Amino acid sequence: MRNALVNTPIRKAAKLTLIALVAWVPMVAVADTADEIKAMILQDNADSRKNLSGGSEGYSKHGSFEFWSSGGLMQYIPADSPAATWEQFALTPKHIKVITLVEDQAAVAMYYSEGSFHETGQNPVSHYMTRVTDVYVKEDGKWKVRAAHYSPIAAGQGTQQSSLD
Repeated sequence: MRNALVNTPIRKAAKLTLIALVAWVPMVAVADTADEIKAMILQDNADSRKNLSGGSEGYSKHGSFEFWSSGGLMQYIPADSPAATWEQFALTPKHIKVITLVEDQAAVAMYYSEGSFHETGQNPVSHYMTRVTDVYVKEDGKWKVRAAHYSPIAAGQGTQQSSLD
């Protein structure tokens, strides 16, 4: 009787279902990190639009190494840097893609940032079009930026600031 059940349609369907579930479970876990980071990028952007400031609490306790869209040298941003403030902020992150490196520990986000802004004490940027790559690590249960690279899109404009000094 046992051998009669080996190749039945029900048995085959059960095997396929089990294989599909095993293959699907890792994808669900990876989507959690990606969804968290994408939602955080969108929420941080909305908060910056509303409050005209960006919190420095988003940086890793080890700071962040960054290449800015101005084309300057690599910058180190300490974790305790003062928050950026703007007179005007109308940037929009678009086409956000997140690659999970280690589930719930590290990931890379890539997206476009487009619009205009006027950072306090700097010249306004009216046609900002930049590719963004952010490296995130999870520290104390929160996602933090550990490294970033911003490069202007052809026909767009990057920032004009080339250092913190």
